[in-house]
Amino acid sequence: MNLPSGLALLRRELEDAATHLGRPHELRFRPMFGGLMAYLDEKPCAWLTPAGLALKLAPADQTALLRLEGTARLVAKPGAAPSRHYIVLPAALGRDTVQLARWLAKSAAGAARSARRNAP
Repeated sequence: MNLPSGLALLRRELEDAATHLGRPHELRFRPMFGGLMAYLDEKPCAWLTPAGLALKLAPADQTALLRLEGTARLVAKPGAAPSRHYIVLPAALGRDTVQLARWLAKSAAGAARSARRNAP
């Protein structure tokens, strides 16, 4: 797949974060609406869009992340409501592998909690 340079950069940043967590082989990407959906342990964790890298987070983690300057709720397309789950990170946070890895771990933990709640 030939990615636009901006998406390729976001993908590398997320791959670096997964490697920092010791989980590079659990990270997968699939094309989604002009971007890439990232899955960690087969659960959606991030959406890479022209607007930036957006992490899927539990509500409590969203509140903490939204306190950081430059974060915002993802608006998937013009006129759409802001996402209830995905928070766009400032570019500087994506370049900080250690910090991005911490937030990626929170995303993965939230997905695991959600899966357990929805299990039969």
